[in-house]
Amino acid sequence: MASDPRRLRPSELCRLLNSTPLGEVINDRQLYRHRTRAGNRVGDGKHVDLLRYVGWLVQTRHTTRHEPDGDSYERMKDRARARNAALALAGRDIGELPQVANIERKTRSALDFQLFCESYFPRTFHLAWSADHIKVMRRIEQAVLRGGLFAMAMPRGSGKTTICECACIWAVLNGHREFVCLIGSDEGHACDMLESIKMELDGNELLLADYPEVVFPIQSLDGIANRCNGQLYQGQRTHIGWTAKEIVLPTMPGSIASGAIIKVAGITGRIRGMKYKRSDGKTVRPSLVVLDRTCSRVKAVSTTW
Repeated sequence: MASDPRRLRPSELCRLLNSTPLGEVINDRQLYRHRTRAGNRVGDGKHVDLLRYVGWLVQTRHTTRHEPDGDSYERMKDRARARNAALALAGRDIGELPQVANIERKTRSALDFQLFCESYFPRTFHLAWSADHIKVMRRIEQAVLRGGLFAMAMPRGSGKTTICECACIWAVLNGHREFVCLIGSDEGHACDMLESIKMELDGNELLLADYPEVVFPIQSLDGIANRCNGQLYQGQRTHIGWTAKEIVLPTMPGSIASGAIIKVAGITGRIRGMKYKRSDGKTVRPSLVVLDRTCSRVKAVSTTW
């Protein structure tokens, strides 16, 4: 006896629909999904009404679909672009600064050049000071803090160049000078001294501990100078500079060393008219000049230009 088309079991309906010359047009899974979507409109829980099922298919097929606003592919690209931009922005921001590890050490060293060298460069200055060293360091301290002009001569290997390099670091980190010019016997020698200063700022953990507002942004570059232009702190550019001939310290809120510059040149290079325009629009000129090996074993430190 033929089955009632208004009360077909799901398996019977599949066999009936697949018996046409078209071959298989539906399977159990697809019919189950249709019954779930249509609910009781096409039958009860055990049987399917073929006529009502066909009517539901026709209605579903010809129902106008509401297209989403805009091109879905374009919206997908916009979302991907926004996500990549957010990730890039997060990667450029250096995050929160570490706290100062030893405020007392930092405060005492700010006005004492000898103590600064002993506190932050213990591996470099591990021997006892001679009387000449003490005298030279006091003269450098005076020139940096109060101004002056002097020249010094010391034996080879007594640390003249290293002391001059540390003097430049001390002067800018503590806000004593905003533009320091370091002049070597030639351009190569000058660039070597700047590389030595860079190594201290980029790898000295003691400087990082007490001067995070300067050293932390520098070490966040991971030695990649191309990151300078994009570096951010709290969403604002730090304007840090890290080239072969100059260092521009990061512009940080509350830092007395913001935007300070250390620039090098050879004695025969272009040193007249040296200047730098900072991110705030202010043009600054060297206020401290350190000359190294300009005449055999002579050093000169000056605050005149």
